[in-house]
Amino acid sequence: MSASAQQVQSKPPSWLIAACLLAVYVIWGTTYFAIKVGIEGAPPYFLIGTRFVVAGGLLLAWQLIRGRPMPTAKQWRGASLLGFLLLVVGNGGVAVAERWVSSGATVALISIMPLATALWSGVFGEWPRRVEWAAIILGGIGAVVMLMGRDLQGNLVGTLVILLGTTCWSLGTVLARRIDIPHGPTGFGAEMFAAGLLALTVSAVLGEHWTLPQSPRVWEAWVYLVVFGSMIGFSAYRFVVERASTTLASTYAYVNPPVALLVGWWLGNESFSPNILLGLPIVLGAVAMLAWIQARGQGYSPRTAAASLPLTIAKAEQP
Repeated sequence: MSASAQQVQSKPPSWLIAACLLAVYVIWGTTYFAIKVGIEGAPPYFLIGTRFVVAGGLLLAWQLIRGRPMPTAKQWRGASLLGFLLLVVGNGGVAVAERWVSSGATVALISIMPLATALWSGVFGEWPRRVEWAAIILGGIGAVVMLMGRDLQGNLVGTLVILLGTTCWSLGTVLARRIDIPHGPTGFGAEMFAAGLLALTVSAVLGEHWTLPQSPRVWEAWVYLVVFGSMIGFSAYRFVVERASTTLASTYAYVNPPVALLVGWWLGNESFSPNILLGLPIVLGAVAMLAWIQARGQGYSPRTAAASLPLTIAKAEQP
């Protein structure tokens, strides 16, 4: 039996799953605006790199204090791959895109994540059924409606970066149950720490200026992203993926977009075109349809979780 299969056999208490889901639902919905604030005073990949090096390093240090074994060389490679897909390209893409796109419009487009994940699941041998294709096509229509709005149509580079990040995050989510990585906080910490180092490498290659933020507002956003977005939010997401179901974990896609839209409007004075407000419900309806089909056909058992279709979101985290 593989290490991944052994990790998902024991089901955690329902209250713990519910608490992790609540953390992902609420916290990840707010991190999009926090990223928007963070890049006001720090380059995107420098922000991402320092965030995940600190968050991952703290988790690994805590595990060392508790006497837990560190990852093997093979597990570090797996953690690096997942960290690159989920956090460097996925979450990092959000940070880059929010230079040009509002936080609400960003998370609205990211809501197509479950549909992208369904297609990646097909690449690994679990192609959607006919009724599932109907949900994917419906979600695609909603995405097209949003892409035609002024929020995204006028920011081609930002939109393409978001789509690339969505593609890599969904691929990482599918691979997460197929790669040998340490169980629990050690694995989550290794993914974040490796991703942080990779993001700093990307930052150096791109020639980003490494300077500490001067604004207290930017520091507050960075601390929030480290503690809540990474250590709590990302760990909670990966815990549910690892110990329950990718489908269940990814239900955050229902909640994150409205939370992000509300926070962006309330704290950031962001406005949105009618296309976002029209297309987002279509996408969320398609996501709900896809989840309902999966729940009826497979349930949320660990045995079928590896083949289930996740619904975007973080974080990455978001982001």
